[in-house]
Amino acid sequence: QEQNQITTNSHLHSTSNQYSISKMNRQRQQQIVLPSVSDMGSIVARGAVSFAKKNKVISGSYLFGILFLVLIGSGTKLSMDQTRQYNNIMNTIDLDAEFRASNRVAQANQAYRASKGWFSCDYLCTRNKQRMKEAEAVLNEIRKEGYARMSDAKSVAGVFSEVGVTETKDLFWSYFAQGKAFAKRQSMWDMMFMGIRKMSRDESTMEYMMKVLIQVLINFSMGLLMALAFFIFGLWSIVRSYQPNPLTAVAFFIGASCAAFAFVSTYLFAIFGAAAGGVYGMAKVVESNARIDNGRRHQGVGNRPHFD
Repeated sequence: QEQNQITTNSHLHSTSNQYSISKMNRQRQQQIVLPSVSDMGSIVARGAVSFAKKNKVISGSYLFGILFLVLIGSGTKLSMDQTRQYNNIMNTIDLDAEFRASNRVAQANQAYRASKGWFSCDYLCTRNKQRMKEAEAVLNEIRKEGYARMSDAKSVAGVFSEVGVTETKDLFWSYFAQGKAFAKRQSMWDMMFMGIRKMSRDESTMEYMMKVLIQVLINFSMGLLMALAFFIFGLWSIVRSYQPNPLTAVAFFIGASCAAFAFVSTYLFAIFGAAAGGVYGMAKVVESNARIDNGRRHQGVGNRPHFD
């Protein structure tokens, strides 16, 4: 009877060990194996090539924008004759007259608001309102004349000149900075509200960080894409102010739009690539730790004593 009991215990321990080893093998088979760095690079390259082949218009616009940036540079330099004509026309703009007209508009607006009631406007208020409108009409006329002379000076330089390229760059950087500011401001509010939800839902820190990362990427995508759209809408007014011929205007507009698209796309690619690289590095660390833990468990099961 004692011999039968020992045999039964040995059989149970052997069965338990086999079950543990089989369970660990199943867990090892179910474990997700991340690709290596070289394999990851080849995967990204194949994905980029596949996307370029399927979206020829987007990839073509991207390449044309980069080529436009390389070729146009900072624009063509003005000759001595062009510089002299440009400066002579710009000096004819009466900035002092515009300044005085702006002061008259400000004074008339202040007088109108001081005499205006909550829901009524008496004779004095009506007179001040009429004076304000007359001052605004004079200011608009002076500005219109100034813009016309400035347009004549720009036509001497040309839209592909350093003057036109610099003005276009300034417009792009202005909208680009506004897009980044929107993304940063929105991300700050999202982090605050997500932190409040994290405390109420008892979420893990890793889950909170992943949600914040995704939201930051979304905010930067929205902000920069909106900046690109506003830049393209405002670009035509700059091109038109240089009075180019239709072919030159269309060429510069398409080239500058593609260049802006290429820069914004590259910036977003860099942000998404950095985020993906960080997540991939963290996943590789987790995978390595999991392999070490599984190896220790397997070694512990294999060294468990047997009873014969």
